[in-house]
Amino acid sequence: MRATGSHDLILENVLIPSEYALNISPISAAPSFDPLISTWGSLTVSALYLGVATSARDWLAKYLWERSPSNLKEPLATLPRFQTAVGEIEALLFANNRLIYSLAEDIDKGEYEPNVGLQAQAVKYLTTTNSIRAVEIALELTGNPGLLKRNPLERHYRDVLCSRIHTPQNDVICQSLGKSVLKVK
Repeated sequence: MRATGSHDLILENVLIPSEYALNISPISAAPSFDPLISTWGSLTVSALYLGVATSARDWLAKYLWERSPSNLKEPLATLPRFQTAVGEIEALLFANNRLIYSLAEDIDKGEYEPNVGLQAQAVKYLTTTNSIRAVEIALELTGNPGLLKRNPLERHYRDVLCSRIHTPQNDVICQSLGKSVLKVK
């Protein structure tokens, strides 16, 4: 995600009024753990990559209506194979949407489990995996044109793959889920 500008911001000699500061503590103090903070992080990352995959789906739908091979004389969108694949993408995005927003709604209502952080990590794992798969399906349908720099699908694929590096990463999430089931500390 080269264009995000998500790099270091260094502020020197900047005064911040105390009413705008959160959790003022000595730098040597151990940070307190708030499960809702990690939950927010996992849901935000999940929503980000749902957006990337949705943009890829939207581009694909437009492309399939615009692309009419000379031997077909109709847009690719009219072929059952393409309709089925786009339906699979839509199912993945629907699942992502429900997972993210149902957990966020529970949190907003104050109706969440003590292990809400772990649940949010599971949502991150499932939704980012689904988002990657959705964009991969779009690439499979378009072939080489989908990888051309002039088409946004190439960027969407590169961007959605970045979901794997956001903390917590999939191996940590799955290990945590496994430990919780096996009652291992």
